[in-house]
Amino acid sequence: MPMPRSTRWQNPSDSSIQPEGFVKTTSNQASGDACHVPVLLQEILEFFQPEPRMCIIDGTLGFGGHSERFLQAGARVIGVDQDPEALERAIERLSGFGHQFQGIRGNAASLDSLAKAHEAFPQQVDAILFDLGVSSWQLDQAERGFSFQEDGPLDMRMDPDQTTTAADLVNQLSEEALADVLWTYGEERGSRGIAKALVARRLERSFETTLDLANVISRGGRRSGKIHPATRSFQALRIAVNRELDVLPEMLSHAVSLLKPGGKLAVISFHSLEDRIVKRFLRAHSQAMVDDPTWPEPRPNPDYHFDLPAKLIQATSEEASQNPRARSAKLRFAIRRAA
Repeated sequence: MPMPRSTRWQNPSDSSIQPEGFVKTTSNQASGDACHVPVLLQEILEFFQPEPRMCIIDGTLGFGGHSERFLQAGARVIGVDQDPEALERAIERLSGFGHQFQGIRGNAASLDSLAKAHEAFPQQVDAILFDLGVSSWQLDQAERGFSFQEDGPLDMRMDPDQTTTAADLVNQLSEEALADVLWTYGEERGSRGIAKALVARRLERSFETTLDLANVISRGGRRSGKIHPATRSFQALRIAVNRELDVLPEMLSHAVSLLKPGGKLAVISFHSLEDRIVKRFLRAHSQAMVDDPTWPEPRPNPDYHFDLPAKLIQATSEEASQNPRARSAKLRFAIRRAA
């Protein structure tokens, strides 16, 4: 079972945490391909400039919205996803591209081992995309347990083969550890009160469903702005179950070895916890010199691997109005330097 970090940040605030748990597809967005609207697509296409000679890794394939456009431009795409149902749908959607597309089940944190195990991976590629977080389609599947829009089992696993579920965390963690999860991964200011309420209720009966959990959180927590009182707690549990923040640095590190010189990296995040990790990683790997108070002078940075061509990119007001998921999306670019 993943254990939470005990660190508590001094100023937890994040206007970018959207109520992802209750974003629903509109009536004209049928389940399946039509409901997948890739975020910041035009900005990524302009940066990658996909063409026939290129090979691109989509490390978080989802339904393949971004990959479809790469393929239409003639690029070869290797799509990786840990969710077998999403992968199956993407492979079906992109089947018309034949050998130009290769779908592989796996976690992007293991891109290096996947590359060694599959002949589809070349030694180095031209571009890598990471579109982080959970998709609107996953949120809409009540049986996956990501959302409290409808009742479902308290699951939240992106990879159904992993053992720990959200129910395991809620029903088994100590009050202190549960409060730390809610604070560390959800920046929930009412974490201690919510944890106390959850532990008190589970003495009567265990938590098994999403609505049951959301109702208890709503009574023990407090509303923050327009978002539902359970939004941050559901985000925190999902991140903890899937170790999303733990594996993110591993994902980014693989880009260093898998991108050829001049290769391009694009990372889309949806809340400040993810973006903070991405920002710090890219900053640490884009400085020519590093310094330390104990050194007589700055030294060359052995991890100077990237150039940063642009600052943070966010969706236009037009895209945000058409695609609610894009409102909190943050996009960062990097270009691999020659070794």
